[in-house]
Amino acid sequence: YKDESFLLPSSDVLKHETPETLDQLGVKWKRGIFYKTVISDLSDLRNVYYDVLVFFSPSGIESLLKNFPDFEQKETRIAVFGNSTIDAATEAGLRIDIKAPTPETPSMTMALQKYINSVNKK
Repeated sequence: YKDESFLLPSSDVLKHETPETLDQLGVKWKRGIFYKTVISDLSDLRNVYYDVLVFFSPSGIESLLKNFPDFEQKETRIAVFGNSTIDAATEAGLRIDIKAPTPETPSMTMALQKYINSVNKK
């Protein structure tokens, strides 16, 4: 399809590798921003505590820190999906307890199940 033009629907946040790869391959493409990533106000959850917080993007980590700048992880487990989310959590000083994808846990569901099974054996 080298004579075709392509539309890349995306959010306002896009990994720089995607357009670079398309350009390197010589693909004719145009980006369409179809939705915007925003940080929701979660301040009403200030006194709610969770066993596990699961993040699928760096913006989730950013939202946590913006909504709860004094967040203390304590016993809360942090689950992250993807390398960029792992990097954001690490940079934020969070202890990562659950990671996905991995060869043995390609989905977050599988990673959570593996973690729960291992903790319950103890």
